[in-house]
Amino acid sequence: MSTTIDELWHLIKNGRNHRTEWFSEQLATDMLAETLVAMANGHGGTVLLGVTGHNGNIVGVRDPGEAVDTVLQAALSIEPQLIVPLPQIVRLSGKSVIIVQIPVGMPHVYALKGHYLQRQGLDNTPLNPANLRRLIVERGEASFENEVVPDTTVSDLDWEKVKIYASSLSGMGESTPEKILIKRGCLREQDGTLKPTYAGILLFGKEPQRFVRGADITAARFATETMSDTFIRQDMSGTLPDQIRRAETFLVDHLRKGVQLGSTMARAENFEYPMEAARELLVNAVAHRDYRINGDGVRLFIFSNRMEVTSPGRLPGPVTIANIKDERFSRNPAIVQVLSDMGFIERLGYGVDRVIDLMQQQQLSAPEFEETGGGFRVILRNADTKAKPQMPTAKPAPQLNGVYRGVEINPRQEEAILYLNREGGSKRITNSDLQSLCPDVHPETIRRDLADLVTKNILRKMGQKRGSYYVFTPELIESE
Repeated sequence: MSTTIDELWHLIKNGRNHRTEWFSEQLATDMLAETLVAMANGHGGTVLLGVTGHNGNIVGVRDPGEAVDTVLQAALSIEPQLIVPLPQIVRLSGKSVIIVQIPVGMPHVYALKGHYLQRQGLDNTPLNPANLRRLIVERGEASFENEVVPDTTVSDLDWEKVKIYASSLSGMGESTPEKILIKRGCLREQDGTLKPTYAGILLFGKEPQRFVRGADITAARFATETMSDTFIRQDMSGTLPDQIRRAETFLVDHLRKGVQLGSTMARAENFEYPMEAARELLVNAVAHRDYRINGDGVRLFIFSNRMEVTSPGRLPGPVTIANIKDERFSRNPAIVQVLSDMGFIERLGYGVDRVIDLMQQQQLSAPEFEETGGGFRVILRNADTKAKPQMPTAKPAPQLNGVYRGVEINPRQEEAILYLNREGGSKRITNSDLQSLCPDVHPETIRRDLADLVTKNILRKMGQKRGSYYVFTPELIESE
């Protein structure tokens, strides 16, 4: 996450400590790497380039691009490679200062030239055997994402996607796409040849599932509170960013909306769960799951009373159900960082506490967390037991939950049926009527939705062309 000018001044005012260090521009890469290692083995911290002296004098850096490259080279010299957010370049007192952030909860134990360091006060000191053993136990998971994928070459990556990603970054100087992937842990040199890591294949591969089975999302909407034969399912494969975008579209299409007309007849609506909370859980599941488990993928299941997001792999490192709100630990830092670079940063940055706040704002119960035999599940519950906002009516509108008279319908078709069911309302609906109910949907999609209801013998089309409209089939009217 970015540091504001006020936060930067606050860091300098409080001085150097175990979580804040600064250097002038003139320093050796090894000296910088030592501090990065010590902070990464502790609770993270912030390093400033262009600040010096006991009181934090702003001297600035002459070449910000070169300074950022020095930081990245220092991170690459660490074992395993330290994946950090792209350093910020800010102007302070008319001079350029580089901000390097080492997040809390790094996934590995880091070393520089075989030496394991820790931060003690203002010093970087060797980890004693007892503390080193403790840290290894806490962070004992192997870095699967950083391993080279067997039998792959750089041609297994989609370089058009790589170039788009590389062009979106700023502050990496004249780095080529290949160098950027190396710095981001997506390419590694093996036997003198660059080869993709699992992170690289998952983020940019042409066929990621060919190499990582189960690296996909299964999304389903069920009509009832349990799994049944009536459901809508979509399987999402491809790169992780592509999967997330398709899953977000699934959420928009298949989460129910509550609709309410106010005194001014303005139409207000909200999803049955806060959309940002649902997205946050989805992105976190993709970013933090255990990709070594190749027999299962992320599951997004929407039932009539709840939504479940299940990811392979139990909670990593020191994270437990009890401390999940406050603890931070990343199993896949390279994947997390690239997804952040790509614009998912807000969704990755909120955390569990943000999801809890969003649910409370919508007067819904707090999310539920549970570890399964080989995975982790988050459950959001909707307001089915409470009064839902409805369109004005003298009698309760039917609760369709994705099914009408035993036939599956999508949320837009559900809107059309509720519109026709209003007491005292119109008994006909046009393309324009449904378009006004679903303003963000393409007109061709609206046309297909109504035509599909005709095919399902729920509606009948009356009239031709611009004068056409839809009504319930006579059989349905007679059975009311």
